[in-house]
Amino acid sequence: MKINDTQRIGAAQQYQRQQAMQRSAKAQTRKDEVSISTEAQQMLNAQNRVQDSNRADRIQELKQAVSTGTYHVEADKIAEKLLPLFREDKK
Repeated sequence: MKINDTQRIGAAQQYQRQQAMQRSAKAQTRKDEVSISTEAQQMLNAQNRVQDSNRADRIQELKQAVSTGTYHVEADKIAEKLLPLFREDKK
């Protein structure tokens, strides 16, 4: 009967290969990434630019008018703005 250690060596090599593959799989996992489109960047820039005092004053006036009930909504202007949207839907 012949006894040799080839089976034990083969098993150890297979285990080492498996461990190496697991380590490389962990290293290849991607990190989370965030990318902001140019349109979103433009919107952020525009939002930051509009933070002037005139706009803040106007917003405060509108808030006060709404809370006191003196804000008047002009239905004609709203209809003029909505009309093109409804015409596009029918096309």
